[in-house]
Amino acid sequence: MKKVGIVMGSDSDLPVIQKAVAVLRELEIPFETHVFSAHRSPEEARAFSLNARADGFGVIIAAAGMAAHLAGALAANTTLPVIGIPCKGPVFDGLDALLSTVQMPSGIPVATVGVGNGANAALLAAEIIAVSDEALAGRLQCKREADTAAVLAKDASITERL
Repeated sequence: MKKVGIVMGSDSDLPVIQKAVAVLRELEIPFETHVFSAHRSPEEARAFSLNARADGFGVIIAAAGMAAHLAGALAANTTLPVIGIPCKGPVFDGLDALLSTVQMPSGIPVATVGVGNGANAALLAAEIIAVSDEALAGRLQCKREADTAAVLAKDASITERL
């Protein structure tokens, strides 16, 4: 199975990444995490994305706030799918990161999930890998069914109480 590469621009992004890690662990997907900045360690970020395919990765998740150039910087150096997670910052509550992540130039796509939504980034990464992994596709289906059952149980509980 291909690994998921997780890169955060700063260790302050760890709470968002922990949500992604929890989903990847639940789905039994191997991953690696790193802290590389598009601005403070650009050579390391570039080397990671240039070598990602050869190193066994199938998808890269990049989390960054404020200027949020990390996902785009990684995508510029690989043809692997890159999923950007915009993170909240101290000034614009994540809107700046969202716009920086989602507004990529033609030719360098970055899939973008909602601000701070590490869980959805991991699920999207899992869906990409599951295109060629039937066992993972089955685990994803089981997760969807369990999530549906949990919502329906809450519905029944509320209906019963009211």
